Parts: sequence; C-alpha cells; structure tokens
Amino acid sequence: MAESKRDYYEVLGVDKNADDSAIKSAYRKLAKKYHPDMNPGDKNAEAKFKEASEAYAVLSDPDKRRQYDQYGHAAFEQGGPGGYGGFDFGSMDFGDIFGDIFGDLFGGGRSRGGRTSNGPMKGQNLRASVRITFEEAVFGCEKEIEPLQKDECKTCHGTGAKPGSSPVTCSKCGGRGQVVFTSQSLFGTVRNVQTCPDCNGSGKIIKDKCPDCHGMGYISSRKKLAVSIPAGIDSGQAVRLRDKGEPGVNGGPRGDLLVEVVVAPHPIFQRQDMDIFSTAPVSFAVAALGGDILIDTVDGKVAYTVKPGTQTDTKVRLKGKGVPSLRSANVRGDHYVTLVVQTPAKLSNDAKRLIREFDAATDDSLTAVERYKASKAGGDAEKSDKKRHGFKK
Repeated sequence: MAESKRDYYEVLGVDKNADDSAIKSAYRKLAKKYHPDMNPGDKNAEAKFKEASEAYAVLSDPDKRRQYDQYGHAAFEQGGPGGYGGFDFGSMDFGDIFGDIFGDLFGGGRSRGGRTSNGPMKGQNLRASVRITFEEAVFGCEKEIEPLQKDECKTCHGTGAKPGSSPVTCSKCGGRGQVVFTSQSLFGTVRNVQTCPDCNGSGKIIKDKCPDCHGMGYISSRKKLAVSIPAGIDSGQAVRLRDKGEPGVNGGPRGDLLVEVVVAPHPIFQRQDMDIFSTAPVSFAVAALGGDILIDTVDGKVAYTVKPGTQTDTKVRLKGKGVPSLRSANVRGDHYVTLVVQTPAKLSNDAKRLIREFDAATDDSLTAVERYKASKAGGDAEKSDKKRHGFKK
C-alpha cells in the first residue's frame, strides 16, 4: 500500500528541488551498491535495489515526478488521481544509466542486438612520472625518461605462437573475443557483454607459446624517450606521448604514455595557479626613509622602490612576473611580495647611540614605561598628600 512506502526523495537521499543530474547520480550509486548481481542471495539488498529503482523511475520522468509531487504515492495506485492506473516499470527507459552501471560492474555495456566484435582495439595507456624544478615548471624544459616499453616479438611477429604453429580459435567465445551473459533484475532479463577471460578479447588461444616472448607476442625493454615539458605546467598535470603506450590488440594502434609532472618545492617561492608568492626583507632604514630594494623573482633580481614609512606585511605586486599560461607563453601571472621589516640583531655602540637620539627625536618610545610609572607614582603621592591634609573629593 502507498502508506507503507518511503518517500522517493528520501529513498534516493536527494532534496525535493534536486535536478535530473543529482537524481541520476544518486540512483546510480545505490544501484551499484545494491544490485542483485553484486549481492547474490541478499534479499535485503535486492529489496533496496527495487525500492531505489522505483523511486528513480518516477523522479526521472518529468510527468510522473509532477504527479508524485502533487499526490504522493497515491498518484500511482490503481485508478489514482494521477490517472496512470498503476505503476508500470515496463515503460521506463533505463538504457543510458544501466549502460554506465553494468559497464562499471561487469566490464562491459549491455549488448545491443547481440553484436560482438574481436576487431582491432587500441592498446592501454601507460603512466610514468618525471620530477622537475620550480623554474623548469615555469619556463618549460626537455627531460628524458626510460619507461618500460613493449615491442612486437621478432621471433613470432606478435602472434605469441611458436614458429611453425598458429593460435587456435578460443572455444569459450568462439573467436568473438567477448562472452555474453544474462542477469535477472527488476526489469527482467538483462543481456550483458564482457571481454572473454580465456583469450583476453583476442579470440585466439595459443597452444604452443613462443620461447622468446612466452606467448605474450611482445618483448619488454626500457627505452629512452624525450619529453617536452611546456612552460606553465603544474604539479600533477601530465604530458601525453602518443603511441608510446601498450601495443594494440588484433592490429589496433598503440595506446599513449601519460607522463605526470612532479614539481619540487622552492625554498622562496610558492605558486597558486599562475601567480607566485614570496616575502622580501626590508631594512629598518629603507622602511622608514624609503628607497630601493632588490627582490628575487623567477626572472632574476628586480629593483623595487619602497615608500617611506612602509610597515611589515605590506604587499606589493610585480605584474607579469608570475607563471606563463599553458595556452599562451606570452600571458603570465603576477608575483605578489610581502615585505618584512628587518630589525638588526647586532649594533655597535655608535649605532645604539644614534638610535637613542633618533628615538628621543621622534616618539621617545625607549622611556615610555618609565614616564608612565613616574606619572602614576606622582598621582598616587598627590592623593596621599590630600588625604593627609583632610581633603576630600
């Protein structure tokens, strides 16, 4: 009965104002978690899967969702106010989302029309990493790496079979490279396809393996490859070397090699997107009187004029001294510098005398505490004298 059902929005864990994308995403997570094929024999998981599927079937359809928002579960009861005459899963199209779900769960999408293929397939992508300095990331550089590369075996010419022999058709998939299996769900029988586990999609089984490649069809070796690191790249980004990955299957093209860049930290500079941040020391004299200082940048030292009376934590901007854009090396970010006024640690007697004279000529801060104590002591003495002579406030 309608009263025994949970609210559909609560089932999917979404707000009533959730858009289609949020509803689909929520259902996809629940369907993956509770699908019967992932929880064989678990009745509780099966019930949750059905509940989530029912909620999605309604909330993913604009008309049904509008009826549900107006009448609740009663909209889908027999003869209910929604006018649907009962809830019908058969009219729903789950092809899109189920293609994603089953593809993730079982290694392949649903079969459409039963068509399978063991034709050429592109090889898998490989990954490598290269470490560069902060400056190399800013301006770009050339690096050399030695990844493990696979090349066609010269003995068997990539077949994996011993010379004089040939691979035979895989009996499990009949040479198609894929196997078809069915599973039962709330929507009936679902037909799925996955790569054949016996022949790994090649459609062939090697009986007599090549002695040099041991049936793999390729030989692994390390090769030196040049990598052009573009200016402006950041740590975690990758450079793609096309056709340097795994060999293809059944004559397919090679995959790519993705070289991840790791940027070493810099002792002075920090980076945020295209901008650089650092600090720069300013002497007490320059901070007070103003003057030129030298600031370290990735382009070398640059002169900057400090204004008189500059305080610690004053921030300045060096326009165009940041990191170049990956899209255009002529476009650069900025360099933001925080000025830090330095206090000298060691002073000669003459320097100390001059500072005392300077202090006396300005705010006389060196004697501020003594003056305060003296004024307080004088005030207390005056009060005591008035009390002694009988004066009252």
